[in-house]
Amino acid sequence: MGTYRGRFAPSPTGDLHLGSAATALVTWLAARTSGGELVLRIEDIDRPRVVEGAAERQMEDLRWLGLDWDEGPDVGGPRGPYRQSERGDHYLEALEALSRRGLTYLCDCSRAEIARAASAPHPGEEGPRYPGTCRGLGPSARTFRRPPAVRLAVPAREVVVRDRWQGEVRQDVAASVGDFVLARGDGIWAYQLAVVVDDLAMGITEVVRGADLLGSAPRQVLLAELLGERAPCFAHVPLVVAADGERLAKRGGGTSLREQRDAGRSPAQVVCELARLLGLVDRDDPRAAIPLAELLEEADLDRLRGRREVRLAPGR
Repeated sequence: MGTYRGRFAPSPTGDLHLGSAATALVTWLAARTSGGELVLRIEDIDRPRVVEGAAERQMEDLRWLGLDWDEGPDVGGPRGPYRQSERGDHYLEALEALSRRGLTYLCDCSRAEIARAASAPHPGEEGPRYPGTCRGLGPSARTFRRPPAVRLAVPAREVVVRDRWQGEVRQDVAASVGDFVLARGDGIWAYQLAVVVDDLAMGITEVVRGADLLGSAPRQVLLAELLGERAPCFAHVPLVVAADGERLAKRGGGTSLREQRDAGRSPAQVVCELARLLGLVDRDDPRAAIPLAELLEEADLDRLRGRREVRLAPGR
């Protein structure tokens, strides 16, 4: 497989919380323990949600924690640019390649129309399965009711993902999700297309990310194959949630790295808390600190196997 190449790819929609920091830490450990390389990529294609200056604050907080990377928007590298907002030509090239093979079509269905037409709800967060309403309309001239999205005509077959920590996932994407969006009607590239194109172009060998994105893996494996490439391996980290099970991105208030720093906690203390929470080390004292160099020797990433979620202690 050659040199291990991992990536951490935050969206600059705000400050990094402890869950994002946990994923960044595991991503860094996976790359460094294998003697590989780490890429930092800023996933800022959804421009309306981007917070001005958030990317710079995220990089500053990651460096405060002690993490580093070999390629990224602030250090450069041979496979840049490392901001998705600057990589539109790559996505257009991939979209055109799929279109030439008859694997895309235009769709002007609204979310409400899809929900009404779907025969069964999709259990994830992305709404019901798309029933293929526009797929059969062909390339003939049409009058669109709204700016159309571009969808992938998903072939009916099972996709198998063998995840490093979550085990085997099997999915018939056509039956479970349907024809998913590659480019939105408002001109914004879809996450599924952008992340696959970037991981392939940047030579990523393993995608380490939160377990909440495990459901995307079959679509991304399929899309990589349709682009004539082999997808990276996947390793999904347990999702860090509040003590009551609520997602940290929704809760806020005291759980960001910036707030940990402002409260006077040291990077080694935060690293220790995250390592203990994920079960990477055996430490009983919640006030303990672990320097990153020590964690590299002590952490056991195999302990992540089979865990989908971990909860912060009450009051955190």
